[in-house]
Amino acid sequence: MLWTASQVCRSFSTSSRYYQNKLKLAIIGQSVFGQEVYSNLRKHGHKVVGVFTVPDKDGKADPLAVAAEKDGTPVFKFPRWRVKGKPIPDVVEAYNAVGAELNVLPFCSQFIPMNIIDHPKHGSIIYHPSILPLHRGASAINWTLIHGDKKAGFTVFWADDGLDTGPILLQRECGVEPNDTVDTLYNRFLFPEGIKAMVESVQLIADGKAPRIPQPEEGATYEGIQKKSNAKINLAQPAEAIHNWIRGHDKVPGAWIVINDQSVTLYGSSMFGGSIPAGQLLEIDGASQPGLVTKNGLILYGTDGKALLVKNLQFEDGKMIPASKYFSSAESSSVELSDDEKKMAEEIRKIWKGILSNIPAIDDTTDFFKSGAASMDVVRLVEEMKQKCASVQLQNEDVYMATTFQDFIQMFVRKLRGEDQEEELVIDYVTKEVNNMTVKMPNQCFINGKFEDAENGKTYDTINPNDGSVICKVSYATVGDVDRAVAAAKEAYDDGPWGRMNPRDRGSLLYRLADLMEEHQEELATIESIDSGAVYTLALKTHVGMSIQTFRYFAGWCDKIQGKTIPINQARPNRNLTFTKKEPLGVCAIVIPWNYPLMMLAWKSAACLAAGNTLVLKPAQVTPLTALKFAELSVKAGIPKGVINILPGSGGMVGQRLSEHPHIRKLGFTGSTPIGKQIMKSCALSNLKKVSLELGGKSPLIIFSDCDMDKAVRMGMSSVYFNKGENCIAAGRLFVEESIHDEFIRRVVEEIKKMKIGDPLDRSTDHGPQNHKAHLDKLLEYCDVGVKEGATLVYGGRQVERPGFFMEPTVFTDVEDHMFIAKEESFGPVMVVSKFKDGDVDGVLKRANDTEYGLASGVFTRDINKAMYVSERLEAGTVFVNTYNKTDVASPFGGFKQSGFGKDLGEDALMEYLKTKAVTVEY
Repeated sequence: MLWTASQVCRSFSTSSRYYQNKLKLAIIGQSVFGQEVYSNLRKHGHKVVGVFTVPDKDGKADPLAVAAEKDGTPVFKFPRWRVKGKPIPDVVEAYNAVGAELNVLPFCSQFIPMNIIDHPKHGSIIYHPSILPLHRGASAINWTLIHGDKKAGFTVFWADDGLDTGPILLQRECGVEPNDTVDTLYNRFLFPEGIKAMVESVQLIADGKAPRIPQPEEGATYEGIQKKSNAKINLAQPAEAIHNWIRGHDKVPGAWIVINDQSVTLYGSSMFGGSIPAGQLLEIDGASQPGLVTKNGLILYGTDGKALLVKNLQFEDGKMIPASKYFSSAESSSVELSDDEKKMAEEIRKIWKGILSNIPAIDDTTDFFKSGAASMDVVRLVEEMKQKCASVQLQNEDVYMATTFQDFIQMFVRKLRGEDQEEELVIDYVTKEVNNMTVKMPNQCFINGKFEDAENGKTYDTINPNDGSVICKVSYATVGDVDRAVAAAKEAYDDGPWGRMNPRDRGSLLYRLADLMEEHQEELATIESIDSGAVYTLALKTHVGMSIQTFRYFAGWCDKIQGKTIPINQARPNRNLTFTKKEPLGVCAIVIPWNYPLMMLAWKSAACLAAGNTLVLKPAQVTPLTALKFAELSVKAGIPKGVINILPGSGGMVGQRLSEHPHIRKLGFTGSTPIGKQIMKSCALSNLKKVSLELGGKSPLIIFSDCDMDKAVRMGMSSVYFNKGENCIAAGRLFVEESIHDEFIRRVVEEIKKMKIGDPLDRSTDHGPQNHKAHLDKLLEYCDVGVKEGATLVYGGRQVERPGFFMEPTVFTDVEDHMFIAKEESFGPVMVVSKFKDGDVDGVLKRANDTEYGLASGVFTRDINKAMYVSERLEAGTVFVNTYNKTDVASPFGGFKQSGFGKDLGEDALMEYLKTKAVTVEY
């Protein structure tokens, strides 16, 4: 990739900033992109001496002209710069009169003569949306996608007499995502980063640092402009090529096929994997086999037998419909408008007239787009409608689906009356008869208030660790699903009722959600047990029970989030009032582990929601089911759509995209330290999103000889074997004072032998299966390493001979400080015991703190002075004294050192999802 000559590490911002060197600029071009480049160059102190743009179209000025005229900048609207190949003298004279030192062409559809290009002192620079010399010519973004390029980008180059062949000043590139379209690629990268790059390029020229790097001819390509007439889809090719052709033309000019002798334009293509759902066959001209209209959209097949999915169809009359509705009967008859609704319709007619100023009158048949409206006009219409009637939430797609004035009014009135309410939640349950009850489990992605298949239809198996059987197939979310979920969460936060809701009302919804969780607690505990291997009684009390408590606790916080008033020095003779406000962050991402699937969801999402944020949550790939059941209950509780989104799938795909997504403002993660580091890095490099991390641990438990031995044995075992050892705060290493060491070990082994290992749904079971096979294998390897290093295996260390992923509770003694098992977390039922000399308090503290982790710790002693001394010196976020695993929803939880930072639970957790704004008023 080509960059500027000076690769200095500095941030670049389009906020107001004034440089020592400034230039007189002529802006030659058009469009919103041209307008933004113009505005940002002026903000940075450069003087725009003239704007040269296209004439008004249908009475509407180009956005660049509108902005320049508002600023009082000279604006010239020439229909052309030359006639019969020769420059027009009057045009050249008008241009020369402005005295520009540099021409900036951000987007220009006109041919500019070379005597204009070369006239300024510094010549001319042009923006081109490809990584030159690739895709020279028009429609460069389209061809990037059509060819299936893995990278896209743009070039700022010095204009010459060739076609996009001038020397390169600056280039930037980005990855192309599998389902990118022209719009998504442009909006995500080419537009915002292109504006910054144009401003940076001008400053490099002003500072005399701009390079001129000759373009290589190797790899150069040139493609012509893409028009509707040559955008017909060749269906006689592989599915990916068809997909690339469709997305390369989405939304302009639009790729089309022929169905029943009518051209139909296709939008929203993605590759489709997994099993093909039921649907109705649709004959398509030129297709290798019929298409299939399904509940997800239109499935097309390539010659390689692979499939792609199309979301929307547009007919020759401009009408757009969801592809899934192709065979649906005609919409219901028109609604009769009341007198008040007729008055509202006339107000809306005025809004249309203000946008379509070129149309003499707006009648019922006026088509918004055929009258000259563009995508920016869609945004304007939606925003003006929000101002006119805030109770009706319109989306851009609503305009595309109702393009005539009559259809638009009908759609609006239906929404106004509530006739267009969302459909009742449809769930394709997986149903099982288990634990003496019927368990109904959602198994699809939950996005924007609906359960739906992953974008490509792909699924995976979730496994019952009790016997290794498949519970069901679960949707395997894609990057495209992440983007849709984040968009839904952002819309819910920016424009939905959640952001405008009174805090007390928000709390009421969370209380209602907690009540529903309690009503379904047996079902939730059963799902948790079969999906994670948790013993049912523990799942009921802790996994589910503490989750309910967590939501109730944070529901009570909703109307108690307060700022402060702060006395400051007065700006005499005036007076000042300074106060702070606590505000939500926006869209938050939450990534949770598999050991407490529902409880980890509750610990983070309850605080997040109480603070007023919206969220996208990724459950662990191996334990997604209680999170999806929670999503169902959230709808029944009345949580608005888009506020909660749940995406099962892989951490490498879903989790990584969440950490990189520019619209997410906070990511909360519980998991391993190496993954936490990667997430923190991605969050920093993307948009410096706030992060809280609860990571690995090797929690020390110190047992002194003056302890209550019965309690120490009981709680010591719980510190290790609670939840099968799959416990983030598990005592990873026990230090037992020498004089009681042997008795402690003897009594622990006696108690282990009494433990019942078996079916987690059996109420008498003490110890269930490990969460999944890969983890069991890792634990067995961990024990092998301990034996090889010389630790004494007193008990266990083997897989239980029965179906499923069961491991014997294990005890190691004679563990020395340098050993692997003394330093690394097992995250399983493995007790690692070391002796320490009688009375050596400081020595054992030094050994206990000799770890990079600091999540939890514990001490057992009857001596309160010793207990306080030790607790003050243990380097851990939580210290238990004469107890263990005693967490509470009101007490903050989190680690030190490489166990992470940030807190779950308590008021501290709430602060993780809020930002502080200071306001100073002079009066």
